[in-house]
Amino acid sequence: MDIIVCPLSRAPEIARDRRPARVVSLLDPGSRFPILEGYGFDRHLCLEIHDIEAESEGMDALCDRRMSTILDFVGSWERSDPILIHCYAGFSRSTATAYITACAHNPDQDEEQIALALRAASSTASPNRRFVALADAALGRGGRMARAIEAIGRGPPWYEVGEANPFILDVRKAT
Repeated sequence: MDIIVCPLSRAPEIARDRRPARVVSLLDPGSRFPILEGYGFDRHLCLEIHDIEAESEGMDALCDRRMSTILDFVGSWERSDPILIHCYAGFSRSTATAYITACAHNPDQDEEQIALALRAASSTASPNRRFVALADAALGRGGRMARAIEAIGRGPPWYEVGEANPFILDVRKAT
């Protein structure tokens, strides 16, 4: 079960080369989403959402309705081919969604083990805590997802790195 995570700049190339079954694009409202050949709305979820962890006037924070959209989309992924998840820089929204996807597809697996697999795959991952908290509630994980992400800590600030390197979260390694 390969979950590929990358920044926007690498999404078209990775989609072309790896041919994932599905793509999740998480970008700020008004951003230009990549056009990926062969990916219609049935295979490419484009969500306009700011990378914020608390509601802020003039900003578009993730809500329960959009979390449900994410969970429905990644939940219908059949896992025979990879899924590609990207945001602008590949640090926060995409790593949170990769973690959420892994947890959703592995309901009996320990959340901390999945979080540790995420950290092992990417030293720069800084999953958006709002995304994780909303998914934690929706999936009935009782706060365990949020606690596991807190335990792995934040990656370095984005301005020190620029954009994250693409990586694969393979939860088979987390067992």
